[in-house]
Amino acid sequence: MKYGFIGCGNMGGAIAKALCRQTADIMIADPSPNAKAAAEALGAVYTDNETLVATCDRVFLAVKPHLMKGMLTPLAPILADKKPLLITMAAGLEIAQIRGFAGCDLPIIRIMPNTSVSIGKGMIQYCRNGLVSDETLADWLSDMQDCGRLDELEERLIDAASALSGSGPAYMYMFLEALADGAVACGIPRAKAYEYAAMTMAGAAEMVLTSGQHPGALKDAVCSPGGSTIAGVRALEQNGFRGAAMDCVMAGYLKNKELGKQ
Repeated sequence: MKYGFIGCGNMGGAIAKALCRQTADIMIADPSPNAKAAAEALGAVYTDNETLVATCDRVFLAVKPHLMKGMLTPLAPILADKKPLLITMAAGLEIAQIRGFAGCDLPIIRIMPNTSVSIGKGMIQYCRNGLVSDETLADWLSDMQDCGRLDELEERLIDAASALSGSGPAYMYMFLEALADGAVACGIPRAKAYEYAAMTMAGAAEMVLTSGQHPGALKDAVCSPGGSTIAGVRALEQNGFRGAAMDCVMAGYLKNKELGKQ
């Protein structure tokens, strides 16, 4: 098998779903009640941790940070023999820590994905240790192309990136819901309000990605003098919108640092 997933929750499942478009060689090990059914739905093989590590060339570690050590330590003898590529997505845990839990030198890639990978619109930062060859990295990046955008980043910045794009979908959903609530208060039917808010957010994001313009310039282009948009911008600023947005990212970053020390 080419890929294995130890853990198939929201994030692991999203990446597995995207990878299924590139390869059918996938195994999943997860003791949760719905994992076997999820594996069958993806056309993946359901198994246990030991069999997966002994069989797969590349293993995604999709378990919570506090469970990583207890999961990897019993697998150390198999890892030392098989030496698969490990891909960890545990917030706060550095590559050196994963290597320590595994008990041997292994090629390791650290990623910070978000759940939008399931529809090919994810943002994934990654870094690697010196045992991951350029050839292996290129092949892995090719397999991951249906997940969305991948960007190499220094490991010291991974936790900060996670606080933005990893956690960010939750913040976007909250803002989208709030915008829709405002429209409902103005008389728009709720289903239409969600559609309008979601399409507006998606279009604005695409403008930033494709135009090359500063977000402030794009905002200014919508704000006519004395118009309704600048009135709405003023209301956001009066309620601390920018400060709250900055604080939520910083709070996530500090939490990531705490997770790495557990």
